[in-house]
Amino acid sequence: MILSEIIRPDQILPDLRATNRWEAIEELVDKLVVCGRLREADRDAVIEVVKKRETSMSTGIGFGIGIPHASVDLIDEVIGILGRSKAGINFEALDNQPVKLVVLFLVPQGQFQRHLHTLANIAKRLHNKEFRQALESAPDAAAMMQAIQQPAAQK
Repeated sequence: MILSEIIRPDQILPDLRATNRWEAIEELVDKLVVCGRLREADRDAVIEVVKKRETSMSTGIGFGIGIPHASVDLIDEVIGILGRSKAGINFEALDNQPVKLVVLFLVPQGQFQRHLHTLANIAKRLHNKEFRQALESAPDAAAMMQAIQQPAAQK
């Protein structure tokens, strides 16, 4: 799945308040609850599984990008959320740089191939410098969504 298939306009946080990856995960999962993509009763379980995955190795992949993700048995379809931190978040990224764009996504349990393809597609899209710059400089969530909906540049 690609970014534009898993992110809806209400699933963009243009001003993350988090200062570290753990707070970012909680803030993003809370927003998924608020916009009805996750049940309130499942919040803590989802946060726990995402944090457990993140503990094994940071999903801060460099270039100011973090992609926390997990498989959970509490959803029926892939869901995602995008957060932006203008100040940058300590994500313990591979390049030790602060993360400005965080895409958290969840995949239904047992869909390993879909999980890998979704991760690869998101990482590939976010590695495009122009796309990252468009997201980072967008004035609001609507402009960020517009950037997401643009076809990916082919190289």
